[in-house]
Amino acid sequence: MKKLINRRETVIEEMLQGMAALHPGLVRLSPWNVMVRSDFATIRDREVALISGGGSGHEPAHAGYVAPGMLSAAVAGEIFTSPSADSIFQAIKAVAGKPGVLLIVKNYTGDRLNFGLAAEMARAEGIPVRLVIVADDVALLSGQPNSETEQRRRQLAEARGLAGVILIHKIAGASAAEGKSLDEVSTAASTAASALATMGLALSAGASASLEAPGFSLSEKEIELGLGIHGEPGVQRMPLMSARDLVSTLVDRITSVRALGSGDRVAVLVNNLGSTTAMEIDIVAHDAFSILTSRGLKVERLYSGTMLTSLDMAGISLTLLSVDEERLRLLDAATSAPAWPNFPRRPPAPESVSPQAEPAKLPAQVSRQLIRGKPADRAIRAACAALLQSEPLLTRLDQAVGDGDLGISMARGATAVEEALPGYPLDDLPAALKAIGHTLQGELGGSSGPFYGVLFLRTASALAGRGPLGLREWAEALAQGCDAVSELGGAHAGDRTMLDALVPFSQALKDQGSDGRPAREALSAAVNAALRGAQQTAQMLPRRGRSAYLGERALGHLDPGAIAVSIWLKAAVESI
Repeated sequence: MKKLINRRETVIEEMLQGMAALHPGLVRLSPWNVMVRSDFATIRDREVALISGGGSGHEPAHAGYVAPGMLSAAVAGEIFTSPSADSIFQAIKAVAGKPGVLLIVKNYTGDRLNFGLAAEMARAEGIPVRLVIVADDVALLSGQPNSETEQRRRQLAEARGLAGVILIHKIAGASAAEGKSLDEVSTAASTAASALATMGLALSAGASASLEAPGFSLSEKEIELGLGIHGEPGVQRMPLMSARDLVSTLVDRITSVRALGSGDRVAVLVNNLGSTTAMEIDIVAHDAFSILTSRGLKVERLYSGTMLTSLDMAGISLTLLSVDEERLRLLDAATSAPAWPNFPRRPPAPESVSPQAEPAKLPAQVSRQLIRGKPADRAIRAACAALLQSEPLLTRLDQAVGDGDLGISMARGATAVEEALPGYPLDDLPAALKAIGHTLQGELGGSSGPFYGVLFLRTASALAGRGPLGLREWAEALAQGCDAVSELGGAHAGDRTMLDALVPFSQALKDQGSDGRPAREALSAAVNAALRGAQQTAQMLPRRGRSAYLGERALGHLDPGAIAVSIWLKAAVESI
């Protein structure tokens, strides 16, 4: 796909530099991919700080909403990949004052994990922090709006954060600008988030995370209904219809699952997902207004524009927010955010800004000098090389069931490990595993970073202080690492995740070791178990992660996370 970029590796860096040049009210918190209000130092102790963010590729979100009356800072990850907890933590430290910090987080696994971890890091330093999770997607919701069934609760937990989050930025920002407390701002944001409903449709797929190909394909006479914002497919493919019929379909779903009807007051947001023309947006806005008012709903505000995109996807999302006089007052409050419609003039920028504290440093890595020593070096290099070689395969697998970024993420992590390898203490394996865990959690991003980080850290802790490390010790430690992944993400073997390769490997290693087989034979059997487990994911219904949105449509497709695990395990074992 044709893109006006220089190098894929510097897209985020150059984009942020361009935003800072275009908007004097924005300043980059170098070297982090964080944009802050240029006046944050003057208001830090007067109002609650608001931080949002997520993967890049959704511009103008989220940095386009950094300004008085909206966000204090925005954190950018790689394309369609959550920012790391370290970057979020630096943003918190930069803008946090006595009133505290509210994190506004879209309901994606990587965002929840990394923002949640950053919040915990900040609380450990005495910074008051709250989180509001925005899950406005109604594509997967069914049943009675107020039902408390397990199915309904699970659907609500899996609902994604879409363009409705922009309205939460506005409401929370206006509340914070009035000097309200952290409790009050958090309540205004969370209650508004529970009154949101969004659904989208695509006429064509936007670019995938690789910037080299579409995330999925549609024929000229097809549309994708209920998609997310990371280029992943939606919940249903439909024939192309008139704009009015498509808008009516969205309105039917939104009003049904939120029990909205005659007399209800709403604010409406028509969002351009990337490459829809202004003409089409105006037509959709007209149809939305017409359909809603014909059903007796009172459209109090009607917004439209390019608010939160999915790169250059052709399509729209429609958001309804239930409103009262107080919520309308907050929506109407002044802001100078560049991306908010009808914004007033920008404030002058101060001469310079600096973060409140020095950037946090990762734990120091001991100089480098089995498995230990040279065999460990070979195993790590082999695993990294296999992941780099498998980037196209993992990208292709992830495009079928997710957002297509796993190949790029794993390659980025492998490169980082290769570069850091000379500094790993390979004669102290627990310490080396901890170092790998820290590298991966900082470099992988998204949900993979926390999962791999906790896997290696817990495994290392289980091995620390033990005597000779035989098969039994490794099997027990890996089992504890799998438990840590399960605790963090809520998944188990059989849920179609990386655990479906890790758990069989760990269990086979334990069984083979108990039978007294030679180490090489036991390791080979464990690798085969991991490969079988990864292959079996094609017959599993997804229960966690982005593939869960597809349901039965994921059947027949391999889980890319499990395949990635089987790839690096096989390469590492065969190198020893």
